[in-house]
Amino acid sequence: MSCFDHAADAFGDPFALDNLPLPRPAAGYAVQMLGSDRLLDRRSGAFLPVRSPDLAGLFDTFAAARQAAEAWVDQHCRPPAEHRLAIVPAAFDDVLERHVLIYGVLEEHP
Repeated sequence: MSCFDHAADAFGDPFALDNLPLPRPAAGYAVQMLGSDRLLDRRSGAFLPVRSPDLAGLFDTFAAARQAAEAWVDQHCRPPAEHRLAIVPAAFDDVLERHVLIYGVLEEHP
């Protein structure tokens, strides 16, 4: 449970993967550190590069990704509103054996 009150869109507007016009299919939701190719690892709670063989960066639901993002922000960001995280659609490429950022590296600031 989050110890801070995060806005409903703190990590982007909630979305359903099936409703997005994606250039390639998504396999799940990922928490991306903006301005980087790093995703939040479900097991360690650390941000790892998409090419890391240890990365388990896909969440089954937006809600699960949001809960993980909130926990990371609560632990690492003061003030919490200054985090640089976004929940994004992502995939896993079985041939390359790595996660894929469908929208690429999102900039820190629009």
